[in-house]
Amino acid sequence: MADVFRAASDPTRREILRILSSGPRPAGELAGAFTVSQPAISRHLKVLRNAGLVTQTVRGRQRVYALDPRPLRQIYDWVSFYERFWDERLDALEELMSHD
Repeated sequence: MADVFRAASDPTRREILRILSSGPRPAGELAGAFTVSQPAISRHLKVLRNAGLVTQTVRGRQRVYALDPRPLRQIYDWVSFYERFWDERLDALEELMSHD
């Protein structure tokens, strides 16, 4: 679980996941979407692969990456657990404000 949270904690990696949510992309196309270097994007993709969030397919000389959203379920489940605390706090705030 820690790998998924660590992988998703970086804004560049979150943007890569967002891009891949619309379909597989070659590494070069992904790198072109950012102002950082190709090696930097390659390192981000490696972190995402190690966390199981993306898959890599080699097509000739191209590496094509695709989103595997299944590990994101870990984050969803964790956030969902704490969501009830936010709901309780917001309900209490709403009640407090309605008495003024």
